[in-house]
Amino acid sequence: MADQIPLRPVPRSAQRRAAYYTSASAAQRHNRYQVEDESSHLDEMPLMMSEEGFENDESDYHTLPRARVSQRKRGLEWFICGGWKFLCTSCCDWLLNICRRKKELKARTVWLGCPEKCEEKYPRNAIKNQKYNIFTFIPGVLYEQFKFFLNLYFLVVSCSQFVPALKIGYLYTYWAPLGFVLAVTVAREAVDEFRRYQRDKEMNSQLYSKLTVRGTVIGVVIYTGKETRSVMNTSNPKNKVGLLDLELNQLTKALFLALVALSIVMVTLQGFVGPWYRNLFRFLLLFSYIIPISLRVNLDMGKAAYGWMIMKDDNIPGTVVRTSTIPEELGRLVYLLTDKTGTLTQNEMIFKRLHLGTVSYGTDTMDEIQSHIISSYSQMHSQSSGNSTSSTPSRKAQSSAPKVRKSVSSRIHEAVKAIALCHNVTPVYESRTGVTAETEYAEVDQDFSDENRTYQASSPDEVALVQWTESVGLTLVNRDLTSMQLKTPGGQILTYCILQIFPFTSESKRMGIIVRDESTGEITFYMKGADVAMSTIVQYNDWLEEECGNMAREGLRTLVVAKKSLTEEQYQDFENRYNQAKLSIHDRALKVAAVVESLEREMELLCLTGVEDQLQADVRPTLEMLRNAGIKIWMLTGDKLETATCIAKSSHLVSRTQDVHIFRPVTNRGEAHLELNAFRRKHDCALVISGDSLEVCLKYYEHEFVELACQCPAVVCCRCSPTQKAHIVKLLQHHTGKRTCAIGDGGNDVSMIQAADCGIGIEGKEGKQASLAADFSITQFKHIGRLLMVHGRNSYKRSAALGQFVMHRGLIISTMQAVFSSVFYFASVPLYQGFLMVGYATIYTMFPVFSLVLDQDVKPEMALLYPELYKDLTKGRSLSFKTFFIWVLISIYQGGILMYGALLLFESEFVHVVAISFTALILTELLMVALTIRTWHWLMVVAEFLSLGCYVASLAFLNEYFGIGRVSFGAFLDVAFITTVTFLWKVSAITVVSCLPLYILKYLKRKFSPPSYSKLTS
Repeated sequence: MADQIPLRPVPRSAQRRAAYYTSASAAQRHNRYQVEDESSHLDEMPLMMSEEGFENDESDYHTLPRARVSQRKRGLEWFICGGWKFLCTSCCDWLLNICRRKKELKARTVWLGCPEKCEEKYPRNAIKNQKYNIFTFIPGVLYEQFKFFLNLYFLVVSCSQFVPALKIGYLYTYWAPLGFVLAVTVAREAVDEFRRYQRDKEMNSQLYSKLTVRGTVIGVVIYTGKETRSVMNTSNPKNKVGLLDLELNQLTKALFLALVALSIVMVTLQGFVGPWYRNLFRFLLLFSYIIPISLRVNLDMGKAAYGWMIMKDDNIPGTVVRTSTIPEELGRLVYLLTDKTGTLTQNEMIFKRLHLGTVSYGTDTMDEIQSHIISSYSQMHSQSSGNSTSSTPSRKAQSSAPKVRKSVSSRIHEAVKAIALCHNVTPVYESRTGVTAETEYAEVDQDFSDENRTYQASSPDEVALVQWTESVGLTLVNRDLTSMQLKTPGGQILTYCILQIFPFTSESKRMGIIVRDESTGEITFYMKGADVAMSTIVQYNDWLEEECGNMAREGLRTLVVAKKSLTEEQYQDFENRYNQAKLSIHDRALKVAAVVESLEREMELLCLTGVEDQLQADVRPTLEMLRNAGIKIWMLTGDKLETATCIAKSSHLVSRTQDVHIFRPVTNRGEAHLELNAFRRKHDCALVISGDSLEVCLKYYEHEFVELACQCPAVVCCRCSPTQKAHIVKLLQHHTGKRTCAIGDGGNDVSMIQAADCGIGIEGKEGKQASLAADFSITQFKHIGRLLMVHGRNSYKRSAALGQFVMHRGLIISTMQAVFSSVFYFASVPLYQGFLMVGYATIYTMFPVFSLVLDQDVKPEMALLYPELYKDLTKGRSLSFKTFFIWVLISIYQGGILMYGALLLFESEFVHVVAISFTALILTELLMVALTIRTWHWLMVVAEFLSLGCYVASLAFLNEYFGIGRVSFGAFLDVAFITTVTFLWKVSAITVVSCLPLYILKYLKRKFSPPSYSKLTS
């Protein structure tokens, strides 16, 4: 057979793209080779990706060159521009993979009732969302910090101070700031990790209490912990790095190049005399404040403040920040990938429609069903009593009624009974004071108390169906492993023996149950499932497919219900074959499925049910707000195409007037080629595609498909698996380079949430697994609007301003050092000694600079009213090389003015140049903070005056540090000198010259070129 398969080489593009997907079976591989043979001409006739080719051309194939993805060049340029980091990261990942080598999967023997014979060690069956353990915490945190160029640079600089020839100043001036930065970072990570540990411990306790609250649990444990399917579908939590941190890391590299260039210039102007290489390194250390070490600690403290503000916002109660390192990401999002059930919808199912083929019942006609059920069971009760006088009128009543009415009544009775029996729901009765659940079952009066009954099931759909049967008169009152009891409208208890049950699986898409009526002995096989699975099982009909489509278009989740009556002989034959199949050693699953399928033939179609999953509160205005903000929304769901399309329209994810392109099912490359070309002709339309078709398109036309899909205002992917959801997130990140956000509420959304740049979890009815694994946890979908528009905006704007101001603070003092060294014959002597350098970045300016985390350019109400303002944030204009260059020019101007002004105006008192220039520097920094602030807060005013007071006090207590070149000149500060009018007006003059032009420029810019938000604030 293998010799007959025509093996042909697969194109390289297909080989590369296949890495995203699991390998196909042998049969699938055989089909793929045949497809390659049939569509081999597609290599010469590639997919058209430009507009011009569609003019005056109606053919499906186009011969223009295919869009190519530029390949990364390897070489010296690649190594310098980031290759070294890629190689280091690859080595670290390789070491981690060696340490985390997965256990080899093999067959497992489970001993029933003999735990002492079990040789397998099961993993702990506990939820764990922690990133580190007690051994990996310190190494992991240090690695995450020193992989940034900024921290690595200062580690090298600090270590260089142990070399006597390179020592400049005191060790604490370098190691104290670095130690403080690392201490803050380690403390923040420790707090986040401890919170994760507490949340995991709380959830594990809740799960354990739920298992042990009633009786004992009987079952066989096969897989636990990390070996379970849900955990294996998720990836390990990763340390996410925000885009702003990456941008600042690039800017610090630019500052390092400027530092090296400045040092080389100084050594060159010296004339390379003496040990010039040592002087070069000393200049590198002398100007090291160009790269401010306080940048990281200010940003980290700012992130902690943003997280606290988010959790304290009364407008979004219950919001939890689980990852405190990426709040700025909330203001940079371009793509939002959302789940449907439980995220856009409430995951609260309400029974809406019952269709019998010839008649349909909605919410307004449910009373008719109830009357039919009451009538039907009253007749059954009267007939079973054996009273001939009571049975005769009922026969007359039946004969006098129209035949159609009689037929419909019996069909309703059968349909409702099937829905009440075919499920996995268990009624639960809460224990009363002094009464246990077991004793409640002893007395009928207490057993079926409606107000004390709740239903438990694996799916809310199941509960909705059983609750509906209760509302129309047929109530599930008791269930155990072998029997089920229903209560009729008249209070009669009907007992059914459960003979077999076939659970729902994602592969079969249906469930079945075989029951025996204890009163009549009738054996019936009931089955319900998705229409795609049931359409080939039920008897021929001409209405099922059409009505399923109609209900799906209304946004209803459909289930097809059918039955088959069995004789005792038929059931005994089935049971013998079923038990024999279950005892098979080889191909057990296939043999069991084959036996069950022998029953699934020519089943009687009873009804079609429609259940509605209601939208969450304010979903429509929230989605409209996000769309106006320029965020493209993709809905990824496991539901069928029609239901997903309807929910997309009802939630206004897709507007009513917008065209929707439903991507036809494709199975091979040729079909994908034709359909993509058809889709290419559409403009400004939403895309709806199934998971199977998506996989085919990505296998052969990954780049082209993503390029087309990203142009759509909205995309709906239905029948998506959890792995596919995560792949879509990674594809968007890889092909667009834009920031992605994923939001979901269930365990099947965890992979998508962890893969996205920003993951948001909703605490829903499917548990807290998504919420615990997410970076941010919210209680309702509508809260995402304020989270992004208000807190995302503020976090990004504040961090951008804070980061650039901290860099300005380092640049200005480095400029003054450069001027000072050039005046003193390019000597590598520090201008400011010891505590002055430490105090400059801490007590003198830290509070005013850090108060920028309270600044805001737009009020929250305006940010929500005009979401279009969010579009500017995604362009990254608040922090760019342009704004960075402007701050560099400002720093050079002010540093030059301060130093040259001090040297010019104080020629006669040259020994006081340190006190003069440093005083003007502090005043300039305080005024620049005031210039940067857009909305004043009372804490900002306190910070300004507090810093000024600290500096004035230090003039008296730290006067030994204010001598120029303290070691060389031995000059000290004269307290009487700084109180003179001459000192005050000259310092004021220098400060005014350094700041006044900037105030004038700011005024002119606001007047003639105001920002977009200024019109709203005015």
